Amino acid sequence: MTALTLSTSAAPGLRADAIVIGVAKGAKGPVVAPGAEAVDTAYDGRLAAVLETLGASGAEGELTKLPAPDGFKAPLVIAVGLGAEPGRDADYEAEALRRAAGVAARTLAGAKKAAFALPVEDAAAVGAIGEGVLLGAYSFNTYKDNGAGTGTGKNAKAKNGRTPLAEGVLLGGKPRDAAHKAALARATAVSEELNRARDLVNTPPNDLTPAAFAAIAQGAAKEHGLKIQVLDDKALAKDGYGGILGVGGGSAATPRLVKLSYTHADADKHLAFVGKGITYDSGGISLKPAGHNETMKCDMSGAAAVFAAVVTAARLGLPVNVTGWLALAENMPSGSAVRPGDVLRMYSGKTVEVLNTDAEGRLVLADALWAASAEQPDAIVDVATLTGAMMLALGSRTFGIMANDDAFRSAVHEAAEEVGEPAWPMPLPEHLRKGMDSPTADIANMGERMGGGLVAGLFLREFVGEGITWAHLDIAGPAFNEGGAFGYTPKGGTGSAVRTLVRLAELTAEGDLG
Repeated sequence: MTALTLSTSAAPGLRADAIVIGVAKGAKGPVVAPGAEAVDTAYDGRLAAVLETLGASGAEGELTKLPAPDGFKAPLVIAVGLGAEPGRDADYEAEALRRAAGVAARTLAGAKKAAFALPVEDAAAVGAIGEGVLLGAYSFNTYKDNGAGTGTGKNAKAKNGRTPLAEGVLLGGKPRDAAHKAALARATAVSEELNRARDLVNTPPNDLTPAAFAAIAQGAAKEHGLKIQVLDDKALAKDGYGGILGVGGGSAATPRLVKLSYTHADADKHLAFVGKGITYDSGGISLKPAGHNETMKCDMSGAAAVFAAVVTAARLGLPVNVTGWLALAENMPSGSAVRPGDVLRMYSGKTVEVLNTDAEGRLVLADALWAASAEQPDAIVDVATLTGAMMLALGSRTFGIMANDDAFRSAVHEAAEEVGEPAWPMPLPEHLRKGMDSPTADIANMGERMGGGLVAGLFLREFVGEGITWAHLDIAGPAFNEGGAFGYTPKGGTGSAVRTLVRLAELTAEGDLG
């Protein structure tokens, strides 16, 4: 894992492989951002003109390399675009700093040390740059011949055989400033656990079975002093978890329900996070068509996000109780698999007619939601790669938010936007509920085709305890990046929703969330 340090050293005298500076898109051309004054001075105040000559504009994600000036101990200057220059008396937004640092950190794979001379106006900027460095430096190559560890391991190697950036020095960050130190510590905890979620999403399903995922959670619980309960298939059958058992019944890898609990002595609020953990989704008997199976190891991204968020809350010592529920199963076709037309009796006692076995995520979530509701938390948030319909609605970088309370939905949306995770509030139209009426059971797991993401949300709402505030995050789009890396987001598992859940826990601890 990349190490982060704060330094008030001047850029010219710092021994490093590169100095990273920011450049913004100004009205008349590129503008050198604050933090790079010493570098600009060494170029006789003409750094912006030099960058423009090299084709730089300051656009977000743009990266320009140039030799360091005479007298610098670092041989290279990397100018990374921050996007539009902020207005007078305005600071650069945290997300712009996060993305710029991420682009640079990814480019610096193989380097031992890099100094980041980006704008540091306050502790929030320190945290954003720190997150960008740690998230951008991530790589996952456990299964490559030249790989020697996971993205979070000390021996992780990049695709080209180069190790991730070993150390990032944040210039302008004050090592003795309590707020700066706290921001860096938070960035480290959040990023390390988010990267662990990425590792889980990227792990092939033959290695990450429900039992294997549960074992990883047990290891983390021991490490961070969390309470954990793991229900295997026998315990699930004894207690009547018909949804989880039904989905996992077709696989030789039996299902699990994991309850991971963090408690704090000063907490007076309790949040429950529920994650969909389908470690592989073939669609079951309703088999997915060709071309739709290859990335289905990512269907446990919701459970990975919940797992990471609970561990992060513990690492940060937040004064709030947080319980994570990981509903883990593998959805496979076999003689023992649930069939279209079968009726499952859920943990709540309700019966569900299964019309499509590829609508399985809502079935495992329903059982976990009811189990979470039994503890009467102040709020429940579930996270799932639930529907292709949400991807059609919002694309591949934005997740949808549904809730049974408008104010809570808005609060979740604001938290997501604050931490840099694009999200959008979605409705739960009552008229769509009728489409799930079943002549055989209490409810069907499918309804109208149009608005399928909203129908799924309405189904989940049926399994939330009465009077409990609840939100549903459908992260089907941003959970797995099939395209090229951008900003601090790698190809593959992204760790979507981890930062939103952590921020919700922080806001609850601060008394600012409902």
